[in-house]
Amino acid sequence: MSEKQMLSRLRRNRQWFGLCLMLLTVLALFACVWKYTVIIRGQADEHNLTKSRLTQVTHTKTVLARRGEIVDADGNAIAETGNTYTVYAIIKHQYEGDKRKVVKDKVKTAQTLAKYLQMSETKILERLTPSSARTTQVEFGGAGSGLNLATKQSIQKEKLPGIHFSTTPARLYPNGIFASHEIGRTVATTTKTGLTKITGTMGLEKSFNSLLSGHNGQEQYQTDSFQYKIDGTTKIIKKAQDGGTVYTTINSNLQNYLESLMTTAQEKYQPTTMTATIMNAKTGAILATSQRPTYEPTTGSGLTNMWRSLLVQDVYEPGSVMKIMTLASAINSGNYNPNQYYKSGEVTVDGAKLYDWNKAGWGMIPLSQAFTRSSNVGMVKLEQTMGAKTWLSYLHKFGFGTKTNLHLPGESAGRIAYSSTPDQASTAFGQAISVTVAQMLRAMSAVADGGRMVEPRIVAKTVSGSGKETKYGKQELAKVVSADTATQVRQAMVKVVTDPNGTGGSYAIKGMDVGVKTGTAQISGSHGYLRGSQNYLHSVAAMVPSKNPNYIVYLTMKQPKITDGKSANDVLATIFKPLIKRAIALESNATSSVGTTMNTVGDFEGKNQNEVKNELQKAGFKVAVVGTGNEVVQQLPTANQQAMAGSRVILMTNGAMTMPSVSGWGKSDVLKLAQITGVKFKLKGEGYASAQTLKAGSLITGDGVTVTFTSK
Repeated sequence: MSEKQMLSRLRRNRQWFGLCLMLLTVLALFACVWKYTVIIRGQADEHNLTKSRLTQVTHTKTVLARRGEIVDADGNAIAETGNTYTVYAIIKHQYEGDKRKVVKDKVKTAQTLAKYLQMSETKILERLTPSSARTTQVEFGGAGSGLNLATKQSIQKEKLPGIHFSTTPARLYPNGIFASHEIGRTVATTTKTGLTKITGTMGLEKSFNSLLSGHNGQEQYQTDSFQYKIDGTTKIIKKAQDGGTVYTTINSNLQNYLESLMTTAQEKYQPTTMTATIMNAKTGAILATSQRPTYEPTTGSGLTNMWRSLLVQDVYEPGSVMKIMTLASAINSGNYNPNQYYKSGEVTVDGAKLYDWNKAGWGMIPLSQAFTRSSNVGMVKLEQTMGAKTWLSYLHKFGFGTKTNLHLPGESAGRIAYSSTPDQASTAFGQAISVTVAQMLRAMSAVADGGRMVEPRIVAKTVSGSGKETKYGKQELAKVVSADTATQVRQAMVKVVTDPNGTGGSYAIKGMDVGVKTGTAQISGSHGYLRGSQNYLHSVAAMVPSKNPNYIVYLTMKQPKITDGKSANDVLATIFKPLIKRAIALESNATSSVGTTMNTVGDFEGKNQNEVKNELQKAGFKVAVVGTGNEVVQQLPTANQQAMAGSRVILMTNGAMTMPSVSGWGKSDVLKLAQITGVKFKLKGEGYASAQTLKAGSLITGDGVTVTFTSK
């Protein structure tokens, strides 16, 4: 091959090679363009990239519904949702780069925290100085948890290095012990997704849990590759609906006052149980109700002593208060002859002997005296005259053996023991029959309100989160007895107070029309009735004013330790008399027949304490200040409550919690001081405060304070 031919061939080869290379380049470029186009359209390797991207950066979040409130008759919160706080101290950095402040001066920190926590300076310092060198963070047990906002803010103002707080959603009960078993309690649990769920476990919190809980919502949002939320991407999938509101019939002024009266009686006489309820006789609305033992609902302190509601869950033999219904049944059935005489003291029924509380009796007396003297034998005579069938029919008409409709969980129906003739006779004086407090209130309402029973109620209405209102108004039941019968029984109740032979003289109030029936019931044990002078259930039922009752008051006290020479009725009267006076004063909202003027206490939280003090004093109140700050952070009575002119209002400020002088204070005021400070006060003696173990101006700690009372 010539040189010329070789050159020509090489040239053609280069041309083919260049053409092939150009074609390959074009094909590669086309493939890239096609791939990019597919990606732009959201597809790659059979995957939808847009969908995959959204799956990676779209988050779904649960939006918690706020639990609704339980409020009093005036709309003031009894139970509400808020936050509690736990204080903790960082004493050593936990990791490299930890920029949080640590405790510098442990002694100063302990001194300062002791002002606000129910824990001594020494114990706080021990916590701040753990034995292990590896410990980086410490807490302060129960004393440092469950703190309210005011306490948290007060500690924060001290600017202590290394002191931090964690926040926990919680159910708050601003009144403390306040019909605790009826309002109820909740528990907070953490779900698998880390959410805090609050659920009612007792009382109205449980009965209306669904309404109070509301409905959680959901929202979606997107984040970038660094997990930062992208603005404008939030989308509400389902709107959260907050919980509804339960409106109770409770009057906070009466309820707080009743709690104070109950605490005083409980501490002095130590009954195993005690109940007190005041109900509107015409509408069945429960205005105040309390029991002992009780518990503090926010902390649960005392709950192990008694978890049951004595209003609806516990049953007992009521004793002689049942004679109200026995007398009414005998009169209404035409089986009452007041002038018929009978031999008192004891009676034999089918071989069983039944006795009067005065076993010697009063000789031959007319049936008109049986109710006044509280004669068991007289009531047996009435039951025998009526006949077992008629008497049982009236027991059923009065509602015994059936539940009330109080909307409280776990209510008992009670039981009527009627299998033997002696049992049938015993029910006439309140033995061999088990009842609840609520059943007794319902039965007595027939006598108080012209013969027609009303159902007791503690809920006035509910309003759901969507605004749906459900009313629980007066619920009239069957007419049990005639109006004339009811009038005659109430007149007999007045004689219990006014007649020299009556058992209720302790309940007399000058200038007030009061009718009562007292009761003393034996307590059933595992082997019959208990023996001993203290083993009785004492009770009293009152209707005020007796001519046309507005109020029914019912008190019970089991196995009190009375060593001061007073009778059980004297003790119960220390609750009944001031309570009914307060109720009448509130009813008139002015000067009542007992000369009491009521004023409304304003809302002073966040205001200057000197200005508040001047305002209260001008309104006729006494004022006590707890703390060294200038701003009011708490008050008792709470905002918008009514209080008697001349009574004491306690203000807590944002400064260090200091002890005021309590010289001359009554027990109810000292108990208010204990409530607002959260410190246990030990009360000794009777009368007015004359000495205190913690001097005025000293810091109040968790060690407690003893106050001695003497009569003036």
